[in-house]
Amino acid sequence: MAATYKDAGVDLDVYAESMRRLPRLMHRTFSPRVIPSDGGFAGLFRLDFAGKLFARNYQEPILVSGTDGVGTKLKIAQQTGRHSTVGIDLVAMCVNDLLCTGGEPLFFLDYVAMGRDDPARLEQIVQGISDGCVEGDLALLGGETAIMPDMYATEDYDLAGFAVGVVDRKKLIDGKQIAEGDVVLGLASTGLHSNGFSLVRKVISDAGLDWDATPDEFDGQSLGDVCLNPTRIYTQAIRSIQSHYRVKQVLHGLAHITGGGIQENLDRILPKNVDAEIDPASWQPHPIFQWLQKTGNIETAEMRRIFNMGIGMIAVVSDFYAGSIQSQMEELGIACQTIGRIVGGSGKVQYRDA
Repeated sequence: MAATYKDAGVDLDVYAESMRRLPRLMHRTFSPRVIPSDGGFAGLFRLDFAGKLFARNYQEPILVSGTDGVGTKLKIAQQTGRHSTVGIDLVAMCVNDLLCTGGEPLFFLDYVAMGRDDPARLEQIVQGISDGCVEGDLALLGGETAIMPDMYATEDYDLAGFAVGVVDRKKLIDGKQIAEGDVVLGLASTGLHSNGFSLVRKVISDAGLDWDATPDEFDGQSLGDVCLNPTRIYTQAIRSIQSHYRVKQVLHGLAHITGGGIQENLDRILPKNVDAEIDPASWQPHPIFQWLQKTGNIETAEMRRIFNMGIGMIAVVSDFYAGSIQSQMEELGIACQTIGRIVGGSGKVQYRDA
């Protein structure tokens, strides 16, 4: 008998069913700046727009782009059958990086690779991506789904995302304005976000626990609940500050705290003549961090190197505006504390308890 694609593990009829489920999840993220192109080979987006609500009147626009994935947090989604939030993580990991330039998020593209086609599961994944784009205020402009049997195990899948934004050159945030006396503000994370899950899974496995376990520290939530809590998207927070201070550049530096923790990510934006002195006692991290450290017998330095430790985004601002910015964040429901100061130094993060 003649061989078919279906014999090789790819059913084009099932694939077509998957594709029919996705356009509505894209359309809900569109603004009038999106030029509809269903069925086209590429997404179309207007950089500027004549309507008053969307007009930007850029003077010297700079495009900003970023790409990332979700990492081995996906293994937890696959093992628990809970696929509806990892798409939020995917968007967050890309758009939070983009925000650190002061840029406005514009649009997002996704890439989903699967061991087998499963329309219902794909719809859950893309629902999360769509939710993340709504929260991050960017259009889900398109994507690609690849079915690759033998490359991935039957129930495995992987995600990658690509975000594009724009910033006027005069509004670009690059850390060069950071100076002695500035305040380091920490915007709370929702927990682990999307980093360190190879270690997280090892600790839980070594402890003989499964994802339904409910340690006392988590007030009835399971390990699966806590670990799959999606990454916070900081678009509304950063935009609130930018909208409140339209003339002055009060944000001297922004750092998205991912792999490498506060030290490695804040180091990236510090000028060579200053240090950031961080007080780790100034905030209370989510209980997951203390539980992991105790259960896995992990040294504090290792914890700080791998995890965000409860701070998902750092804003370096002048002391004069710090109180006002903290109040704005609290109004948005985001815990925000002064976690350190900028002092003379050599471009490094220093912990006060080191």
